[in-house]
Amino acid sequence: MFTRFAFLRVLSLVLLFSASVQANQVNVYSARSEALIKPLLNAFTEDTGIKVNLVTGKADLLLTRMAREGKYGKADLLITTDVGRLHRAKSMGLLQSMDINSVTEMVSKRFIDSDGHWIALTTRARPMMYLADKTDVSQLSSLFDLAKPEWKGRVCIRSSSNIYNQSMVAAMIEQYGEAKVLEWASRFVKNFARSPQGGDRDQIKALVAGECDIAVANTYYLAGMAVDADKATSDIAKQVSVLWPDQSGDGAHINISGAAISRYARNKENAQALIEYMLTKKAQQWYAQDNQEYPIVGDVPWSPALMSYGDFKAQKIALETVGERNAQAVKLMDKAGWK
Repeated sequence: MFTRFAFLRVLSLVLLFSASVQANQVNVYSARSEALIKPLLNAFTEDTGIKVNLVTGKADLLLTRMAREGKYGKADLLITTDVGRLHRAKSMGLLQSMDINSVTEMVSKRFIDSDGHWIALTTRARPMMYLADKTDVSQLSSLFDLAKPEWKGRVCIRSSSNIYNQSMVAAMIEQYGEAKVLEWASRFVKNFARSPQGGDRDQIKALVAGECDIAVANTYYLAGMAVDADKATSDIAKQVSVLWPDQSGDGAHINISGAAISRYARNKENAQALIEYMLTKKAQQWYAQDNQEYPIVGDVPWSPALMSYGDFKAQKIALETVGERNAQAVKLMDKAGWK
């Protein structure tokens, strides 16, 4: 007879088995497309035996989903782009502190949230781009120069709703103050070659098509186009030269892709292990060579495409402050008429 004692024993075994299965997995919500993250997650599983359950989606929609799911959500780890979004996730109460002691020797403190709620995985740079055989950039050395009258109708850039532009402006506010940046932005928008549209790749294509003389975009996109299997795409990218702004001043704007542990993570230790894995030299090498991003860890070589754009001086401000100034940047861009 199946007694109550036997039932409880079976139930305990089921719960024990479920716990062991749960303990050997990690659930990842990623704003990176599957092609740009799955190979690394597969390598993590092969090396650790920890299964990765991956959900991909648009960055802001993933934050909305995590907020809606609350304590019933399955996300253990969030992987997303731009410190603006990571700060947004923290402000929404979606994250918890991680153990940063094990990674501070590898990653500079300015790339780690002061409360340990997020950490950078890679860096991205946002320079100016041009066609060397068409445009004379000898008098162009700073983003502030793009607001000068001689560049009227000659600049391609994304809209003010784009997080990369918001963070770029937020960093400028932190460095130069709101009044100076508002004056710059109000003149800068008058130099747009067209109403902002499309993504970074679209700005690069417009540059080569002759719609503008300067494009502002992340090197991540340009390098990705340069190594694209589609010859038409790679041919476009190979015509473009990179101009690093503010090299005699505060340096070119950089941002990050990063990771954070969900507030309600059921597999926190595995999430922490995955973060540490993504900061190993092996993983950073994959990011650099396959994803065309700058490694956050030193002594990891850049990809040939990134190396072809040359070395550069980067901003040194704490990325946390850039995230904190996001709302201020959005208001400023709106005042300036940046659509």
